[in-house]
Amino acid sequence: MLAMNVVGEALEASGFEFLAVNSKLKKDPQFVCLKEKKLHFVVVKGCCYPKNPKEYDTQLLQQVYEHGRKYNARTYYAGVGFAHAKDYALPLKKEDPYVVNYQGLQEIH
Repeated sequence: MLAMNVVGEALEASGFEFLAVNSKLKKDPQFVCLKEKKLHFVVVKGCCYPKNPKEYDTQLLQQVYEHGRKYNARTYYAGVGFAHAKDYALPLKKEDPYVVNYQGLQEIH
């Protein structure tokens, strides 16, 4: 859910208009948006350090991409990494300070 907040704020700041938001587990895409009259599907996944937030499940993203093609939608992956703010090697708990690694949308082709 925190990853969706990070991505949602970035999408909103970039001028995307939300048509649907899905926060249920294993339901993709999480965001269906419009920007400049074009439909966009965004799959959001969060992970904790040391996992790389830019790495994604190619099979899942290919399925979402194929679904998006039916609607002339562009498909994106938004990976968000989290780590303990004081020491990346420490496990991250809900109450701990954290840092965010989000480098924007990766378009899927």
